[in-house]
Amino acid sequence: MGSRGITVNVISPDPTDTELFRQGKTEEQINRFAQAAALGRLGQVEDIADVVAFLANDEAGWITGQNIRVNGGVA
Repeated sequence: MGSRGITVNVISPDPTDTELFRQGKTEEQINRFAQAAALGRLGQVEDIADVVAFLANDEAGWITGQNIRVNGGVA
């Protein structure tokens, strides 16, 4: 794909605060997920969207074949 100027990347988010993520979980469980991240919170939809928008921008034209972990520092 590179010869055609097409970059291919993947984003691997960890727990993101959405209705689907919260479904069936207690607040205690949700807090444990949040504390597992070095930043001490769940990801927000905007956190993921910002990385997607960057990768779709010409400024990311030299990034390809990468798995970008958008996870707040979860090891």
